[in-house]
Amino acid sequence: MTKRFQSGLRVSEYILEECIGTGAFSEVWRARHHVWSDELVAVKLPADPQFARYLQREGVVVHGLRHPNIVRVLGLDPFGDVPYLVMELVRGPSLRGVIEENARGLPVSAVIQVLVGVMNGIAAAHGANVLHRDLKPANVLLDLDGTPVAAITSDRVKLGDFGFGMPQGDALRSIAQSASLDQENKVVGTLAYLAPELRDGVGAPDARGDLYAAGVMLFEMLTGERPAGTELPSTVRAEAPHWLDEIFRRLYARHERRYETAAAVLADIVKAQPISRAVSGAAGVIPPPPPPPGRPVAARVTPTRCPSCSTICDPDDNFCINCGRQLVDAIRRCPMCHHVMGRDDRYCIQCGAAQAGREALA
Repeated sequence: MTKRFQSGLRVSEYILEECIGTGAFSEVWRARHHVWSDELVAVKLPADPQFARYLQREGVVVHGLRHPNIVRVLGLDPFGDVPYLVMELVRGPSLRGVIEENARGLPVSAVIQVLVGVMNGIAAAHGANVLHRDLKPANVLLDLDGTPVAAITSDRVKLGDFGFGMPQGDALRSIAQSASLDQENKVVGTLAYLAPELRDGVGAPDARGDLYAAGVMLFEMLTGERPAGTELPSTVRAEAPHWLDEIFRRLYARHERRYETAAAVLADIVKAQPISRAVSGAAGVIPPPPPPPGRPVAARVTPTRCPSCSTICDPDDNFCINCGRQLVDAIRRCPMCHHVMGRDDRYCIQCGAAQAGREALA
């Protein structure tokens, strides 16, 4: 792709040094402050003057989002001779580049850390009533700065490119209409990561659309492939943990069965795999505590096939996810709220009630 801008061009206080990314609407350059030469930033410039409105949109939407897992906006002028958006410089590749370099999947520990970072960023954006709407590996930056991907921690994961971002509720009413927010009711995003209800035009954008995209990314991180059909990550990569299968299943689900919030995803990650400081953005995964005395360690179970349609199902499934056939003699339910439970669940995911044992789920 031919670059519109050249090294050495001064944009506001910064001198462009190197183009570090190009897209359909913009170029991203590493730039250095013209006085304080040790101050490096990323400057996004429109690939065509007509695309300046996307810079304005992104700057307005992200302004005020202060979170370690979201690329910080430092300056914006969509009306200058050279329109620009100045952002913090992330010294590392995109998640897309890392996935392509690890064709059989990232280390599981790295997958967990990236997932936690993405969920923290999504939770912060959604908490400010902002939807991303174009979440994909190319828009997730990893601040590795020479660190191996296997050693990444969640605080080095940054969500960027809110060019299609959509404010909601009070956030929408508080933003100036000059921000060119003209995409609220249009299908935007990248098709492979677009939730079915949005792709089919049968639902309005909401938080669950971003969570669906995160599910596609989770499968890619674990396997190097995008999900197809009813496959779970562990059916493609045997060492993928069973509990990540379940999180993927609830991210990559129909709208009404999908996770409602990123906070719920984080809660399930912590419940399944305790994380030391990772949810708030610091060090890595620690092993789960040993089971209480007298409680047997659950053995890893392998997928089975539905007797009706031969779809691969998890032994924990009560029904076939393809044809709906009941797979167990008795549905396991919480004795408090009667929500359907997994065989080894210790707490009800609906009401939070502690489960005395499998006999309580009958």
